[in-house]
Amino acid sequence: MHGERQPAQGEGCLVVAIRIPVRLVTLMLVVPVRMVWDVLVVGARFLNGTVLRPAGRALLWLGRAVFVWPFVGLWRYVVVPVAKGLAWLGKVCVVVPAAWVYRWLLTPVGHGFGWVYRRVLTPVGHAVLWVLRGVGAGIVFVVGAVYHVLAVLARYLVAVPALWLYRWVLTPLGHALAWCGRGLAWCARMAVTGVGTALYWTGRVLFVLPALGVWRWVLVPVGRVLAVVGAEVWAALGHAWRVAGHISLAVGRALGRLLRLVLVEPVRWVYRTVLTPVGHAVRDTVLRPAAEAARGAGRAVRQAVGTARAAARQARADVRRMLFGERVPARGVDRREPSGTEGRTLGSSTTALTKD
Repeated sequence: MHGERQPAQGEGCLVVAIRIPVRLVTLMLVVPVRMVWDVLVVGARFLNGTVLRPAGRALLWLGRAVFVWPFVGLWRYVVVPVAKGLAWLGKVCVVVPAAWVYRWLLTPVGHGFGWVYRRVLTPVGHAVLWVLRGVGAGIVFVVGAVYHVLAVLARYLVAVPALWLYRWVLTPLGHALAWCGRGLAWCARMAVTGVGTALYWTGRVLFVLPALGVWRWVLVPVGRVLAVVGAEVWAALGHAWRVAGHISLAVGRALGRLLRLVLVEPVRWVYRTVLTPVGHAVRDTVLRPAAEAARGAGRAVRQAVGTARAAARQARADVRRMLFGERVPARGVDRREPSGTEGRTLGSSTTALTKD
């Protein structure tokens, strides 16, 4: 096969001896697992296509109908109009009065404060600052003199004696203590070095050399064998999985063909050779005559209803005529002809409009 691993150059007899049994065992173990896996995959796809996806679409539509559309309607028809109304109300009740107060009240008051600051507070502040500068200069002079006196006293009463004590007493004593400490440190270092060397060789002889021998002569060969076995098992698993896929595909096709021959083809044959002629016969002998009879009955009923309506209208007209008499149609009057005894005056200078 295309995915089969090609044998490497220089493989030993151990690899060749392990490969075939391992592949046979893994094939026998993997084929049922692969077939179960393929059955689960097909079932999952069928379940997803017939149950989960329609259920998901229904839940999505239900979620939109329950959660999204009410909030959209609430936002569009309640929140937005209320917000616009509140914005207009805030503008009318807050922004416009605040602008008016700022323009006609706070601005003149601010200009007045500015004039007071420039003409009154600034000269007073300059005067106070000049006085404070003089007082500060005096305080600085007094503090400087006191500091100079204290510095001279501290130098001759504290610094000079401390320097003499450090140079002629503490320095020689420190050198002596340092020399003694270096000697003690050298002794301790030698003792620790000797003890460490002894412990190092003891641990090397008792632990390191045996462990190194076990690692070199036992664990490394065993690890190499296990690595070869693991690689062959992994390759055999891949090979067996691919072979099991082909076997599962062949079994699935065989089961599909068997199901088609056992169930689908007989059902198709029965539908084609039995149910279809029977259905056509029932349609031609029963359903079509029944439909024609129903249509004829409907037409007869509609004609009878129309005749009954016409008879009812005629009966109402006869009763109205007997009770109220025949209605006389109104005659049309030609408005261009004169009414009463007035005649035409075409040959006279006196017309109907100027006649008394």
